[in-house]
Amino acid sequence: MKNLVIVESPSKSHTIEKYLGKDYKVVSSKGHIRDLSTSGKYGLGVDLENNFKPNYIIVKGKSKLVSELKKDVKESTNVILATDPDREGEAISWHLKDTLGIKDNYGRVVFNEITENAIKEAFKHPRDIDMDLVHSQESRRILDRIIGFRLSKLMQSKTDGKSAGRVQSVALKLIVDREREIRSFIPEEYYTIESKFDGFKAELAKYKNKKIKISTSLEADKILEKLSNAFKVESIETKEKKKQSKLPFTTSTLTQMASNRLNYPASKTMSIAQKLYEGVKLGSETVGLISYMRTDSVRLSDVFVNETKKYIASNYGKEYVGNAKKAKSKENVQDAHEAVRPTSISRTPESVKKYLTAEEYKLYNLIYIRALSSLMADAKIEATSVELFNNDYIFKTSGQVCTFDGYLKVYGKYEDKEDNVLPALEKDKVIVSKEIKKLQHFTEPKARFTEAKLIAELESLGIGRPSTYAKIISVLKEREYVKIEDKKFYPTETGEEVTDKLQEYFSSIINVNYTANMEKELDEISEGKIVWYEVLDEFYKDFEPLLANAFKNMEKEAPKETGETCPECGNPLVIRKGKYGEFTACSNYPECKYIKKEEKKIKEICDCPKCGGKIIEKLTKKKKIFYGCSNFPKCNYALWDKPNGSICDKCGGLLVEKKDKVICPECDKSSK
Repeated sequence: MKNLVIVESPSKSHTIEKYLGKDYKVVSSKGHIRDLSTSGKYGLGVDLENNFKPNYIIVKGKSKLVSELKKDVKESTNVILATDPDREGEAISWHLKDTLGIKDNYGRVVFNEITENAIKEAFKHPRDIDMDLVHSQESRRILDRIIGFRLSKLMQSKTDGKSAGRVQSVALKLIVDREREIRSFIPEEYYTIESKFDGFKAELAKYKNKKIKISTSLEADKILEKLSNAFKVESIETKEKKKQSKLPFTTSTLTQMASNRLNYPASKTMSIAQKLYEGVKLGSETVGLISYMRTDSVRLSDVFVNETKKYIASNYGKEYVGNAKKAKSKENVQDAHEAVRPTSISRTPESVKKYLTAEEYKLYNLIYIRALSSLMADAKIEATSVELFNNDYIFKTSGQVCTFDGYLKVYGKYEDKEDNVLPALEKDKVIVSKEIKKLQHFTEPKARFTEAKLIAELESLGIGRPSTYAKIISVLKEREYVKIEDKKFYPTETGEEVTDKLQEYFSSIINVNYTANMEKELDEISEGKIVWYEVLDEFYKDFEPLLANAFKNMEKEAPKETGETCPECGNPLVIRKGKYGEFTACSNYPECKYIKKEEKKIKEICDCPKCGGKIIEKLTKKKKIFYGCSNFPKCNYALWDKPNGSICDKCGGLLVEKKDKVICPECDKSSK
């Protein structure tokens, strides 16, 4: 065997092998083959006294795979390491080289997409492993190990929390702080005055050319007394405005958009994107449909830009061709590879739909349209603003008409493009109001974070990396630090307790600025600007004294008493938290091991249309609510959405409540 290629994904290996031909054998490491051990001081797998030297061991269950890979290496003339084009991929390649005893007969290749041209071109330009990238990944892993292991142990011994983390805990703090801001928010009353005309409305904006604020109903009434029904058209101004398309997707903007438009959690989006990247079987060929999906760059290759411009001109007309846009320069942007885009603009969503699942198609369609529209011409909007004069009070209204749809031709379904046409008005003419009224309002606090908004916030603050956001959110859910209602994050009691304890003892480290600065230093390590172990040493000098103080002085909160006494020993009963949630037990544990048996309350919703049993509220293993028949397993009728008890007149199934409407999940028939 002449050429051995090692990638990290089995599905990726099959695709690449077809492109390279019979002279190449492509195998998979199935991710990392080594990780930090749990030996040494505190079980960190790191020599704290020797420049944080890591102690690596073979990942459990991979010894046989490593032996097979060593055999393949010995039988090969050349070894090509072709793992993902990022820090994690670079580290996997280095671990492979070091573990398998690969010497000088190797090359490291990277590619941004899994297509035949991209693969063959990449293999023409092998390079050495970038040790700066490897050290950056190692530093991140060691840092997360130290904080994760040591803080998690502290939280487990002093609180009901299960873990803490460098980025995880900062993300949780953002959610907790926002919730407390909402709780403490005191709404302020204010008023607006609106005038209604034929075909439009206008709102009071100024008094004698000064902005006006109306705080009370009495103030509004006094203004109303001074107004007549006759309004003079003071000014009409019409301008042409350009509306630019959105930039192509980064990892974070993709997960945000998929959350908002497709209702996909970040973890689901990344899982689907991974499959689209690694390769989908399209009839007789397997091809990667999108470029690498872990990126914070909006750059597009010249090849893709030129191909797409030709496609736009051919399918929509030359006037629809735009130019690639550049994002505002930001710190911590890794521009090694491109934005998330289709590998070929000619591979339309409709042309591959039959080869994809419904979820894969929706995400591919989103990525495709975003990339296509980013290279289309600006939309042109004719915007009209009108001022109306009434006894020194000035009312304003506006309208707009799209005169050229540009990129909205394809992106209009994701962006509001409705016209707001004003009736014909003439300057200095008097028009009569049909109604003038005051409207009461109250100021509102900032909204709770959704997944999309939390990811956007973390990115804007420079916390975490695109590849980490989905994992961070998953951990917060799994640890039950947050719950989600109506797509919004609410901190749990445990989440707030953990946050408060961390802020009491680690506020200098678990905060936005420190975490963002650490992220910047990790990037500087990858660029060879600073020494990796010096960064870790500086961190540890700050961290260890704080930790020692917390272990010594942090008080463990006593469990809450229920007001009942233990029937076996007479001590108070308290609420404890276990693996499966809260339970009531004796406060004198472990001397007394009494646990109160809780009667399960079954919530009956309606009759089952399939067998006549009762539809009841149930929980999945991950504690997600669903509605199923009480006669399970004899009857498997189940719904994700809450039924309202009514029957669909088309299929006989139950109608369910979904957002602001009632639908039939069987035939998706809307009903009012």
